Amino acid sequence: MKRLIVLGGGYGGMRILQRLFSGSLPDHIEVTLIDRLPFHCLKTEYYALAAGTISEQHIRVPFPNDPRLTIKYGEVTKLNLENKQVEMKNEEPLSYDYLIIGLGCEDKYHNVPGADVHTLSLQSVDQTREAYKALNNVPPNGVVGIVGAGLSGVEVASELRESRPDLTIKLFDRGDMILSMFSKKLSKYVQSWFTEHGVEVVNNSNITKVEPNMLYNHDEAIYCDAIVWTAGIQPNKIVRDLDIEKDNSGRLIVTDHHHLPGDERVFVCGDCASLPHPPSGQLAQAQGEQIVTVLQALWKGEPLEPLPQIKLKGVLGSLGKKHGFGLMGSTSITGRVPRLLKSGVLWRSKYQNG
Repeated sequence: MKRLIVLGGGYGGMRILQRLFSGSLPDHIEVTLIDRLPFHCLKTEYYALAAGTISEQHIRVPFPNDPRLTIKYGEVTKLNLENKQVEMKNEEPLSYDYLIIGLGCEDKYHNVPGADVHTLSLQSVDQTREAYKALNNVPPNGVVGIVGAGLSGVEVASELRESRPDLTIKLFDRGDMILSMFSKKLSKYVQSWFTEHGVEVVNNSNITKVEPNMLYNHDEAIYCDAIVWTAGIQPNKIVRDLDIEKDNSGRLIVTDHHHLPGDERVFVCGDCASLPHPPSGQLAQAQGEQIVTVLQALWKGEPLEPLPQIKLKGVLGSLGKKHGFGLMGSTSITGRVPRLLKSGVLWRSKYQNG
């Protein structure tokens, strides 16, 4: 028997498991999933969980139930690629024949003093639970600061406005206009939505320091009852600590077949992989599909054929429960339609995958 270990039951890991157990797993392969949680979580909905507009049950999806799958709950502490072992906290190391690294990401604090200690994170479900508690315990008419006006920052700000209309919400962005990765038309639409709904957007900001209940923008102190950090991500520290080739963001360099150069049995999926597209759940799922194709070829002893270039369908974001925005190909869409589309994508992720 050969052992395949999947590190992380995120979007990529989940898609790989689903495809393997839909009839493409040879008899001589046993699969082990290592994760901290007993279920997959829809991370794209963490912003709503933190704001208190949905319950945690809403974002849980069970892992596949298959006798060929062993699930080991625990914390990975180190990857020993030379000895083909996964080291875990308070556990004996696990040996593998094939490995899929899908350990996800962490916040990137850009060396801002105090940011890692005095801000709330939405990168894990545990951190999001803490954020929910802190945000919903903010006193009436309190102030919440959100650092970073990318997709995550915009969604948590809009959802919090819907959940807590009493709050003063300040959204800090380094650029002239929020959502700088989108078209100007779309960015202006979202910024106008915030203006109309009483969310203060602080453009051209530069957060220089964070202290308890205090945010410093260009060294000017701003009091906040709670501070949420959504200003960038980086790969899991275990990946960053690996002594192998990485890109400028700390993500692992992979081949066109998603494995490490020189080791076709170690694959990297999701936020840990260096790819032409920005990290996303959609990208991780597409990677997962292709990784299963490569694994099937390896197990059959077939040569690896070139894989098609991954093409993403688009990006969707929400502004509360009734409005949204998105990019479908090169077309910007705003209003109720993208919000409905995102709800449909969420339904499909939860019920078809689960």
